[in-house]
Amino acid sequence: MEIEQLETYVDKAVGLVIERGPNILLAILVLLIGLRLIKFFTKVLQKGFEKRNIDPTLRPFLSNLINWSLKALLFVSVAGMIGIGNTSFVAVIGAAGLAIGFALQGSLANFAGGVLIMLFKPYKVGDLIEAEGHLGVVEEIQIFVTKILSPQNRLIIIPNGTMSNGNIKNLTAKDHVRVDLTIGIAYDENIKDARKILMSVMTAHPKALAEPAPFVGVTELADSSINLAVRPWCHPSDYWDVYFEVLEECKEQLDKAGITIPFPQRDVHLIQHSTDTK
Repeated sequence: MEIEQLETYVDKAVGLVIERGPNILLAILVLLIGLRLIKFFTKVLQKGFEKRNIDPTLRPFLSNLINWSLKALLFVSVAGMIGIGNTSFVAVIGAAGLAIGFALQGSLANFAGGVLIMLFKPYKVGDLIEAEGHLGVVEEIQIFVTKILSPQNRLIIIPNGTMSNGNIKNLTAKDHVRVDLTIGIAYDENIKDARKILMSVMTAHPKALAEPAPFVGVTELADSSINLAVRPWCHPSDYWDVYFEVLEECKEQLDKAGITIPFPQRDVHLIQHSTDTK
């Protein structure tokens, strides 16, 4: 009896392969060709975006969105070729939808975050931003992630869901930014003389702006030094040049003027207690 059932199953399987084999092979061929065509079309689309001067922020987002949409249509068409009707296909997707939804919660949140970023534009490609403890230039905004290039030339990938819900500092939103430096001088130095030297360094720097005006002021009477806030302004693209060059020049000019930049130190007083011995 078992042998007869096995033969029946084998006959049905062979008949199914004979009946649908050509369709399955054709579906595989269509799938492979379709994926290649979609890849080619996406590249052509990206070049078209560049020629038409589409916003660089929108280019990768739209390309990825169209790419995934075309792939979804391709899979539906291939499913129909192997005998899965649209109604059945929708039913299968619906049955698996709940499980897929739970599995892709993070991805859906990232997609929604990407849409919000496109709508409200808290930042765009080329902006210098600080997010999730990372500072860098926005390289690309995709459907699910944002790519940031750090000053160390490291590519940082942050999910769009995190970006849309987190705090973002956009240093390029305005046409000028402030560079915050702190320089300490010894307590026996003249504050006014040090201020004049530091101001002259900032006003002489070619990338430091005259307006808003630079500023020098006492911020703290620390344990070992009088700390001065040195605040030049510059364009966002010149931030790091101004930061490093002004800091270095301040040190050199203070040294030339004989003004000491102290290091942390402590005064230790030893108190000796005399004891009477009998």
